[in-house]
Amino acid sequence: MGQPRGRVWRNRIIRYGPLLLWLGLIFFASTGEFSAENTSLIIGPLLHWLFPNISDERVQLVHFIVRKLAHFSEYAVLALLAARAFINSSHDAINRNWFLISLLLIAVYALSDEFHQSFVATRTASIYDSMIDSSGGLVALLLLAWRRRRMRGARKVENERAAL
Repeated sequence: MGQPRGRVWRNRIIRYGPLLLWLGLIFFASTGEFSAENTSLIIGPLLHWLFPNISDERVQLVHFIVRKLAHFSEYAVLALLAARAFINSSHDAINRNWFLISLLLIAVYALSDEFHQSFVATRTASIYDSMIDSSGGLVALLLLAWRRRRMRGARKVENERAAL
């Protein structure tokens, strides 16, 4: 007859809970708490401690790169959590189209994230950051799709050998 209602909701929470928590974390990271001004208070002293002779220009460059890598990586994680949720969906349409649905979620959330930042006094909205975000998600999805395809191929070869 199907799973009991409680088990269905439990499975959904397990499947979508981490995705929703990560979306919330990204939203929090868009606040003033993670502005360049605040993150420089951590990255600058750390770099000066690790490299006492580092120039201020180099510190600014590394800080910029770290912030952009954070955009890329936080959306790569988002992509993997979205794919995990959608691949395991009980709805066939979601399950079959996990890649496109995940990519759409990433692109929409990246744009809305920058829109949110446009209302935060200590943040600046940038379409380039949305592009970095979306690129991080796309790279993660492509790597996951490639890995899934390889694993499927390996299983097929294994099954063919077993049938001999």
